Amino acid sequence: MESGPSGGSRPAEPGPRLRGLRGADAAASASSLSRFGAEAGCRAPAVAAVLPAGGSGERMGVPTPKQFCPILERPLISYTLQALERVSWIKDIIVAVTGENMETMKGIIQRYQHKRISLVEAGVTRHRSIFNGLKALAEDQPNCRLSKPEVVIIHDAVRPFVEEDVLLNVVTAAQEHGASGAIRPLVSTVISPSVDSCLDHSLERARYRASEMPQAFLFDVIYEAYQQCSDYDLEFGTECLHLALKYSHIKAKLVEGSPDLWKVTYKRDLYAAESIIKERISQQVCVVMDTKEDEEHVGRCLEEMLKTELNHIKVTSGQDLQQIIVEQCYNFVCMNVMTSDFEKTQRLLNMLEESNLSILYPVVVISVHFLDYESVPFGQKMEKVGKNVGKIVCSVD
Repeated sequence: MESGPSGGSRPAEPGPRLRGLRGADAAASASSLSRFGAEAGCRAPAVAAVLPAGGSGERMGVPTPKQFCPILERPLISYTLQALERVSWIKDIIVAVTGENMETMKGIIQRYQHKRISLVEAGVTRHRSIFNGLKALAEDQPNCRLSKPEVVIIHDAVRPFVEEDVLLNVVTAAQEHGASGAIRPLVSTVISPSVDSCLDHSLERARYRASEMPQAFLFDVIYEAYQQCSDYDLEFGTECLHLALKYSHIKAKLVEGSPDLWKVTYKRDLYAAESIIKERISQQVCVVMDTKEDEEHVGRCLEEMLKTELNHIKVTSGQDLQQIIVEQCYNFVCMNVMTSDFEKTQRLLNMLEESNLSILYPVVVISVHFLDYESVPFGQKMEKVGKNVGKIVCSVD
């Protein structure tokens, strides 16, 4: 087992809060698992996650394994790691990758400054990869450097949009029932063809569900199940919940999942994922202005107009800007009133550069300026503005 690099300057909270909570709500959400433990009369469980990422992505039809395919110039698996990293109560994240992709994975961890990641070598099948990840967490293995968790989450490396509430639901259900998994309604009716390719029978769609990820288990339940697996299970099986039922006699609690749990499988899914990411990060804008300005000020008018179009609008002065960056907003409108020196915009750009926020997603900064044309001749204003615009462009580049 190898640990991925960590450290260095990075945003304080890893992972895009695409639909997450802000401020005090985020702090409250971070203790949600602890609250559950208190309500149930027990301590909060130690939680780890295992991601099998050894697939070749044959159905994708591209030479690069799909977990490493770029979305907005960033590997798909990095988005999934971000989604898990932003959940503070997940202590360790184990990623199983093939030996030939081990250096690639290390580079991704270093480039995007992921934390709490450990790497193990993948097996030749999905189940063997998961088993290798579980072994890395088991205390009965030699040279084990990680603590055995009470609950382990198993998730796909190519499901990047998992939210904390879904993870919390499967973990709490697993703590109570031993195993749990997210499900979704079937989109299409399932039919059984006969040997001559004619319809034999169909299933009543309303009675069945699609099994999705994430799934969660008491660690001892799923680890013991894998230890008892036959070679046939490890070679051809796909459903972890079935293994818990077959070998540990645990009936999993099924939890309704969100529509965003879909798996990137085909090439067209990469374009769909990119569209979702773009749409989500564009729905939050921070307007930087003097918050003491008159209510009729154009900045206030802009705020009201944006509220009709976007999900999250935050107005702040420079004093609270650092907290906005920590919460990972990627779109800024900076209002420079009665000045041509771009002070607010330059200060904002300096803070963004120090935060390394742009390694995760593109950052958009719109600088708006209002000048007093009575105090300085028009030609001098435009000459000064032109010089400062050049400085700003260089900073953005």
